[in-house]
Amino acid sequence: MTRAHDAGATIAAYLAQHETKGLLRFITCGSVDDGKSTLIGRLLYESRALFDDQLTALEKDSRRHGTQGEAIDYALLLDGLSAEREQGITIDVAYRFFSTEKRKFIVADCPGHEQYTRNMATGASTADVAVVLVDARKGLLPQTRRHSYIVSLLGIRHVLLAVNKMDLVDFDRAVFDEIEAGYRELAATLGIEQVQAIPLSALQGDNLMGRSERTAWYGGPSVLEYLETVDVSRQAQDVGFRLPVQWVNRPNQDFRGFAGTVAAGEIRPGDEIVALPSGRRSHVARIVTADGDLAVAREGQAITLTLRDELDVSRGDVIADAHRPAQVADQFAAQVLWMGEQPLLPGRPYWLKIGTRTVSASVTEIKHKTDVNTQEPLAAKHLELNEVGYCNLYLDQPVPFEAYADNRTLGGFILIDRQTNATVAAGTLQFALRRAGNIHWQHLDVDKAARARIKGQKPRVLWFTGLSGSGKSTIANLVDKRLHALGYHTFILDGDNVRHGLNKDLGFTDEDRVENIRRVAEVAKLMSDAGLIVLVSFISPFRAERRMARELFAPGEFVEVYIDTPLAVAEKRDVKGLYAKARAGQLRNFTGIDSPYEVPEAAELSLDTVSDNAERLAQRVIDFLTE
Repeated sequence: MTRAHDAGATIAAYLAQHETKGLLRFITCGSVDDGKSTLIGRLLYESRALFDDQLTALEKDSRRHGTQGEAIDYALLLDGLSAEREQGITIDVAYRFFSTEKRKFIVADCPGHEQYTRNMATGASTADVAVVLVDARKGLLPQTRRHSYIVSLLGIRHVLLAVNKMDLVDFDRAVFDEIEAGYRELAATLGIEQVQAIPLSALQGDNLMGRSERTAWYGGPSVLEYLETVDVSRQAQDVGFRLPVQWVNRPNQDFRGFAGTVAAGEIRPGDEIVALPSGRRSHVARIVTADGDLAVAREGQAITLTLRDELDVSRGDVIADAHRPAQVADQFAAQVLWMGEQPLLPGRPYWLKIGTRTVSASVTEIKHKTDVNTQEPLAAKHLELNEVGYCNLYLDQPVPFEAYADNRTLGGFILIDRQTNATVAAGTLQFALRRAGNIHWQHLDVDKAARARIKGQKPRVLWFTGLSGSGKSTIANLVDKRLHALGYHTFILDGDNVRHGLNKDLGFTDEDRVENIRRVAEVAKLMSDAGLIVLVSFISPFRAERRMARELFAPGEFVEVYIDTPLAVAEKRDVKGLYAKARAGQLRNFTGIDSPYEVPEAAELSLDTVSDNAERLAQRVIDFLTE
C-alpha cells in the first residue's frame, strides 16, 4: 500500500513538474544547407523525444534518402515532404515539440531558400528566440541578412548565432570570431538586443547538448544550455489590460459574457474598463473560466468577463483598462511583408485582420521598400512577393491598437485578398497617422435625397466596362443623349477625357490603373450625392477596383454594364490605332495584349456588341433604368 502510494505521489509530482515548466518557442533560420534540419533533428534525437517507431523509421529513411551513408541523417526528422527529401532542402515550416527537465520547446524549422521567405516569416511570428545558422565555411550570406531582418521586423529580440560545420574548418577560432563580429554589427543595425554566438557541429554534436573538448577556447553555453536558460520575458511597456473579444457568450437571458485571451496586463473584479472603439465604460463583475471564477486574470489566460452594465460589445472590440485605454485610429504607418503572388497595388482594397477584428483596408502609399539584404530604402510603386515595404494604411473604420513593439496581438496584422480569401501580407503597426476622431462628417441640410427630389430622379451610377474599342463610349454617349432628351440630369465621366485633367498625372501601370479608378469612383460618388445620373465609361480591367467602386454606393445605385466584345473584334475596329501600337511594342501594359482584362462575374447588364447594334443596346440600358 505504501509503495503504491509512494509511486502515485512520485507520478503526480512528475506530472505537476512538467505542467509548470515554461514553454519556449524558437525558430531555426539561415541560408540553404546551413544545417537547420540537422540541428533540430539531433536535438530531438539526443533529448530522447522520439518514439521507437520514429527511430526505426528514421534509420530506414536514412538508408533510403539520407546523405550520411550508413549513419543517421537527422535532417529527415524535419524534411517531411517528398520534394524536400528528394532535394535535401526544407520547403515548408516544420514544427516539432520536445521537452527536457528544465523546459518545454516548440521549434519551427524554416526554409532557407529566398522564394520561401514568407514561410519563414510565418514561423517567426510566434517565436521568442531565433537560432540563426551560419556555415562556418561561407560566413554571412544575403539570406542570413534577409532572415535576420525579418526576425527583427517581427519583434524577436533574442538570437542564437549558431556557427555550424566548425568541424570543416578545424574548429578555427579566428573563423568563428570573424563571423561573430560581423553578425553583432548587423544585429546592432537591426535593433536585435541579445546575441549569443556558439561554435558547433550539428552533425557531430559538438556544443549541441554539452560543451565540446574540440572548442576549449570557447567558454559559453551549449545550444541546449542556452535554450534552457535564456530569459525571454518581454520588457515591453506596461500598456494596461487588453482583451480582444473573441466571442460574446450568451447561453441564456441571464448571462452575457465576453470571451477572449488576455493580450496584456491583468484584471480583477471591480476594475473599471472601457469598451473600444465605442468608448463605453463599466466595471468587471466576474472573471469566468471553465474551472470557476478567478480573483485575477493575466496575460495569456483565456477568460470570459461579465460586466455590471449592459454594453454593446461585439467580436473584434477590445475591452481595456479605463485609466489606460488603447489608442483608436484608422490610418497608420506600417511595415508590410508581401506574401502574394500578385503584387501589392496602392489603392486596391483588402481585408485587414488585427486581433479578432476584420475591416476593409488599403495601402494608400508605399513610402519605400527595403532591400532586406542591405536594409537600404528603395523607391517603389508596388511590392512583389517577399518584399518588405514601409507603407501608409487606410482602414474603413477605426480600430483599437498598440504599436507592435508594445504588443504583438494588437500591433500585428495580416492582409487578405477579398476575392480568394488568401493571406497576402503580414505587417506590423508602427504608429497612427491621425486619430480616428480628428475628422468628422460635416452635416449638410440639403442632402442627397433633397437634391434628387428637386430633379425628379433617382441617382444612379452606370459603370460601362470593357476592352478598348468595345463600344463603351459610343453606347454611353447614346444613353446620355436619350436621358437628356427625357429630361434627366446626367453627366459622363469618360476615361480619355478624365486623363486630360483630374488624372493627367497617371500612367498605365497596374498601380496607376488602380488609382485612376479610385479617383473616378470618388468623383462619381460626389456627383451621385448631387442627385445626378452618372455614366462612367472606363476600361476598368480589374474586378477588385470595380468592386471597390460598387461598395461606395448604396444597394441598387451602382449598375455595372459590361460591353461584351471579343478581343479580335475590338482589335479589328482599332479606331485609334492603339492595338497596332501595342502589338508593335510601342504601348506597354495595354489591356488585352500585355495586361489582363477580368470579365465581370455578375454585371447587372451584359451587352453583346457583335449580335446587336449600339442603338438597340443603348435602349436596353434606358429600359433597365426606367423599369
